[in-house]
Amino acid sequence: MLVTAALLTGAGAPPSPVSAPAPADDPFLWLEDWTGPRAMQWVEAENKATVATLQGDPRYAGYFKDALAIASAKDRIAMPMLIHGRVYNVWRDTDHPQGIWRYTSEADYATDAPRWTTVLDLDALSKADGKKWVWKGASILDPDERLALIHLSDGGEDAVTLREFDLVTGQFVEGGFAIPTSKQNEDWLDKDTILLARDWGADAQGGSMTASGYPFVVKTLKRGQPLSSAQEIYRGAPSDQVGTFPMVLSDGAGNRAAFLYRGITFFGNETYLVTADGVKKLPLPAKSQLQGMVQGQVLIQTSQDWASGGVSVPTGSLAAVPLKALQSGETLKPQILFAPNARQSIDGVTATKDRVILAINDNVRGRVQVLTPGKDRWTTTPVALPDNATISIATATHKSDKAYLSVAGFLAPTTLWAIDAANPAAPRQVKAMPARFDAAGLAVDQFEATSTDGTKIPYFIVHRKDMKPDGSTPTIMTAYGGFEVPMTPSYAAITGKLWLERGNSFVLANIRGGGEFGPAWHEAGLKTKRQIIYDDFAAVAQDIFARKLSSPRKFGIYGGSNGGLLMGVAFNQHPDLWNAVTIQVPLLDMVRYEQIAAGASWVDEYGSVAVPEEKAFLEKISPYANIRRELKYPMPYIWTTTKDDRVGPQHARKFAARLKDYGLPYYFYEDTAGGHSGDADIAQGARLQAMQLVYFSRQLEGADR
Repeated sequence: MLVTAALLTGAGAPPSPVSAPAPADDPFLWLEDWTGPRAMQWVEAENKATVATLQGDPRYAGYFKDALAIASAKDRIAMPMLIHGRVYNVWRDTDHPQGIWRYTSEADYATDAPRWTTVLDLDALSKADGKKWVWKGASILDPDERLALIHLSDGGEDAVTLREFDLVTGQFVEGGFAIPTSKQNEDWLDKDTILLARDWGADAQGGSMTASGYPFVVKTLKRGQPLSSAQEIYRGAPSDQVGTFPMVLSDGAGNRAAFLYRGITFFGNETYLVTADGVKKLPLPAKSQLQGMVQGQVLIQTSQDWASGGVSVPTGSLAAVPLKALQSGETLKPQILFAPNARQSIDGVTATKDRVILAINDNVRGRVQVLTPGKDRWTTTPVALPDNATISIATATHKSDKAYLSVAGFLAPTTLWAIDAANPAAPRQVKAMPARFDAAGLAVDQFEATSTDGTKIPYFIVHRKDMKPDGSTPTIMTAYGGFEVPMTPSYAAITGKLWLERGNSFVLANIRGGGEFGPAWHEAGLKTKRQIIYDDFAAVAQDIFARKLSSPRKFGIYGGSNGGLLMGVAFNQHPDLWNAVTIQVPLLDMVRYEQIAAGASWVDEYGSVAVPEEKAFLEKISPYANIRRELKYPMPYIWTTTKDDRVGPQHARKFAARLKDYGLPYYFYEDTAGGHSGDADIAQGARLQAMQLVYFSRQLEGADR
């Protein structure tokens, strides 16, 4: 899901819903007991059977070896973070499975063999603390960029511990901020004060957490103060679907301002300005996000039409308003910096010292522009970069106009480009990842399928140029279809090595619900309109079969999180279209999803059982509720992680248990670490990839290949 800090109570454990008796129609409610002894005993038994089969397959050892070698290769691109005039990087390999945080100079970074200085060794820290610390980012103090609040997750949970770190001495600050574990968000107000949203415990006004496990109370915490002395500056409401979070914006001209987001729903928020006189609500659209600030102009990305000061800003646009206007309360007259056409969407926005870097998707292909503020209007300069690729903003800083962009395609290994936003016509490639698989003889095509309502749904297929159009090619397809998240071309090295090199095909479907074509593409599948997302997905498969690029017996699908829900629905609604279904860290019980982990925060996307019409729809599409004993299904592979405190492993467990109860075949695997992303260490990622591709090989290629 999109919110990366889904705050849960206490030390990160979601409240257990198993105190109530199990209803007669849900005999597996006991598996919702997150780490309960009975549930974990069941997990252990299921894991044993699946590991014996998938890791016992003769292909597994080679798959795992190749996947681990790719994930830990020394010649990977060390993705940069620009801080304090240096290039920082978090690096993991077989020698540093948890990772090291390190830096080098910008000049040295451009060489083939940078000389790195390690500032934090997470493996050593994990050993000293008796934890499995996973890096979850850092908040850097502005303007001096010396101090950082490091986010440390035990085993990959969204819940984190915050520790203050001195980037100059390379040490944790003695007596500095040390905030115990919670799902929490913070930012620096000044060097001795932080804005902090977290679980504050109960007080005279009740608790501080929403039903989805997010904080709705923001306080200021001074250096040296205990949490009990923090001063409240804003309180949302326990009925908010998400929570309230702080954010501080700075620019290269010295402007600085603190804001609060109150997530009343997942997509609808109120934005507040923090002032010396208190917190002030801003007249911004509910579906908008602050994206930075440059030369005193605050950047606002909209997901709805916005009319203000005689200006009409179309949905999906980027606009700017003066910080002074926000502070004074005068009527806002936004300047439109970018307005998309029907096949475009914003993919990333970053402010540099004097300019804005804008990454967009144009018919699911990456483009980058540099936007420059002027006295009367902004100017736009396109950046010449490789075509037919995904282009992402790797890092930038408001201290300079320097930035790095990453470029990748299905068959083109990732490259890193340095640009000076003051001279955007001259980007230069500074890093290139070596090829990880043999792409000779492979091709990429983009086709369109026609969905049930006549809408054209684009998709990419990567295949051998000499592939016979007879339906015999083993093919796997993925999609996401939710939360306005676009799915774009990327260099999936492990899939290339373990799947494409074997003569197989890969498909990426750009179905509705995502953000490939902006807010309208997403909103077409919200709540009770969601069936169209699933129709889009099936339509792509049917188009592939019509072109004889594959066939149901040779076709597999996979997806995670909301994509895991997509897989569960596809498994139920069209069991005849696929012979393999991998369901990763999924939502599957859509009748009870609001009561599991952070589920209540996603009502804006899925609807609620509290609304009769929405309840009826959720009951109709819920994968857990719609398995039928009498149907013949493909044998699915369902995997999750115990440490997933966002979606929770409960959905996957219950789905597998119902399949077992009905005598239907399945594989189930629950990794005990890794959180929602399965990222506890590099070996875990390699293991999960290898097991999944063994499963696809068994189902689609046959046991003897």
